[in-house]
Amino acid sequence: MDNPVCLIENHEDGTLQVNKDALDILSRFTQKVVVVAIVGKYRTGKSYLMNILAGRKNGFSLGSTVQSKTKGIWMWCVPHPIKREHTLVLLDTEGLGDVEKGNSQNDSWIFALTVLLSSTLVYNSMGTIDQQAMDQLHYVTELADRINVKSTEQQNDLEDDASEFKRTFPSFVWCVRDFILQLKVDGNDITEDEYLQNALKLKRGRSTAVLSYNQPRECIRDFFHSHKCFVFDRPASTMNLQNLDDMNQSQLEPAFVQQSKKFCNYIYKESPVKTLPGGHQMTGRGLGDIAISYVESIRSGSIPSIENAVLGLSKAENSRAVQEALSKYDKLMDEIVSKFPTETQEEFFNLEKKCHSEALEVFMKLSFRDENQEYQDKLLEHIDQKKAAYQQQNEEASMRKCRALLQELSAAMEKGIKEGKYAVPGGYKLFTEEKKTLEADYLKANGKGLKSLEVLNDYLKEKESIESTILAADKTLEENEKKLVEQRSQAEAAAREKEILEKANLDLKKNEEERYKMHVEMLEKKMSEERENFKIENQRLITQMLQDQAKLLTEGFNRKADMLQAEISLLRQENSRPTVLTLGPVLRRRLFQRP
Repeated sequence: MDNPVCLIENHEDGTLQVNKDALDILSRFTQKVVVVAIVGKYRTGKSYLMNILAGRKNGFSLGSTVQSKTKGIWMWCVPHPIKREHTLVLLDTEGLGDVEKGNSQNDSWIFALTVLLSSTLVYNSMGTIDQQAMDQLHYVTELADRINVKSTEQQNDLEDDASEFKRTFPSFVWCVRDFILQLKVDGNDITEDEYLQNALKLKRGRSTAVLSYNQPRECIRDFFHSHKCFVFDRPASTMNLQNLDDMNQSQLEPAFVQQSKKFCNYIYKESPVKTLPGGHQMTGRGLGDIAISYVESIRSGSIPSIENAVLGLSKAENSRAVQEALSKYDKLMDEIVSKFPTETQEEFFNLEKKCHSEALEVFMKLSFRDENQEYQDKLLEHIDQKKAAYQQQNEEASMRKCRALLQELSAAMEKGIKEGKYAVPGGYKLFTEEKKTLEADYLKANGKGLKSLEVLNDYLKEKESIESTILAADKTLEENEKKLVEQRSQAEAAAREKEILEKANLDLKKNEEERYKMHVEMLEKKMSEERENFKIENQRLITQMLQDQAKLLTEGFNRKADMLQAEISLLRQENSRPTVLTLGPVLRRRLFQRP
């Protein structure tokens, strides 16, 4: 993208709407996305910081007056500077607390949407982290009222706990602009992160003032799984601040330039891919889908639910996964049509199995939360239909070749039949000798395909009446000899049919078993990967919660620490559960469904 576009429009009447042009752009990004969003009061330099992340002097509108320039949520997608095959999605939000808006509800929804869409949330403020800065971040205290982690049904049964928020919310970065203090506590140097942790410490007590003081701090600690802080000097003189987008780096304050590089390096290296509960990493297309889901919920007057959005996204993504897998299957199968006919049914099954396997890999890569393998079953159903069509093409190609070959090899014998060549004493022996020669020449010929025996059998059946007539007319054979000849002929025909049927059943059974094994192995692999991602996610939460618990104990909040320990124990129990593969009943039946 050369320039940013508005992702979520904030209309003057207070309604929010997802911009279709932005959705079209996102739908083209199949790469994983790292989503970095910035929020904060208007006219605090948020847009400038995002332009730095984009590697540009301008892009997001800066403005140089007291009016807020950004309305809604604007988006800029750029190649990730250090993560190959990833897209960095930058979201710049309209300033919070803009006096010209008049409707504070919009600020709360813009803040909530930014949290829902981002994998890293940057909060931008001026001066210092003091009580006024905390008060300006009061939107964080409303998140539990603006966002449901679980679905509507689940929400009625169980309230969200801290681990659920930490699992789904972004990492938190506080940027303090125009910072003029020294990073010292009690005369000792401290880091920027320690400065933030000191600011987030809780007070003891139950008074209204203490509860009001603690509430935003508790929310930041409970909702976000990691906390980082950067402080910035003023970038330029007051006069030059109005022309920042026209200034070269050499004209900026060296300390600000150095601090900006430090901030960018951290964001590039540490900001994670946008990930949904369960470890599913999102693409641009998926980001657009959940943006629609969240905004539609707000427009309808309901509270956005992460679980509902994930369910809706899983349906859309799984449907796309089926289509992508079928396209892959068709492409690969169309390439082998030129090889038709295959010499055997087994050869066709082996070629088809390779195409089936690669299509299944595409599906497994793109799908997620496919409950009871509903969409895997749909894929298998469509593949079975397509396989039958390709198999018919293969058989028809074989039959055309075989019939053409038989027509060529039997030309002399057919002429003899018409001319009465075999209607003479000893004619039956002559006919059967020529027929055996024809069979031998036919069987030696290459490239006939899998219908070779069936076409030959059909041809010989067609000649049975003629053969019987020739046999009956041959005076050189006694009646008992004629009966023996007929019995032998019938036995040979029965043996051919039995061979054809047994071979077809054997090939089909083998193919069926291999297909079942392939689906189960890939499903086990996917479930194992998902389980491992879930365990990694849980372990990250456990590590963070242990750190939070240690802080609570240090601060004297033993009861809160005990509550946190209970959540940690539950997460550890989840990690110890084994992965159990249970095939859905529909998929199980289809895998063993014989034609």
